[in-house]
Amino acid sequence: MSIERPVSPNPYDLLPATAAFTVTSTDVTDGQPLKDDQVAAVGNTSPQLSWSDAPQGTKSFVITCFDPDAPTPSGFWHWVLVDVPAEVTSLDTGAAAGDLPGAAFHVRNDGGDAGFMGAAPPQGDQVHRYYFVVHAVGEESLGVDADASPAVVSFNLAFKTLGRAIIHGTYQH
Repeated sequence: MSIERPVSPNPYDLLPATAAFTVTSTDVTDGQPLKDDQVAAVGNTSPQLSWSDAPQGTKSFVITCFDPDAPTPSGFWHWVLVDVPAEVTSLDTGAAAGDLPGAAFHVRNDGGDAGFMGAAPPQGDQVHRYYFVVHAVGEESLGVDADASPAVVSFNLAFKTLGRAIIHGTYQH
């Protein structure tokens, strides 16, 4: 079943401009289909991510995965990891299910769990894009707690982000 609708824009193009830095992954190839490991029904495993050249003044990072193509007006948050220490520059495959670095913590994704939720678009729907974003934050703490919604995290990021590193994969069921 396809839910007829236009393709959503890249949501990060709609935010105020900020510095860009580099994110790479051994699990996600930019603009290409996700591996089975990152699909909810198959592997449901957070991808490996490495980042470099974060803006000067970065004191922490927030890692997110967002699907703007979900058939909702607000998209779908698959992963929100907050307060990753500034000295951390990579996460291993599956890190979302293990011990988190420093004071880092998850807020609930839109599936209701604290952690990573793999791709799970409706069967037969259009191709979905999954934006994995490393947000460089100018404060050691974003100032939210684990009860915050992904939207509240995103709102706070609008005012505290020094830069973004973006890589995106796709998936269609």
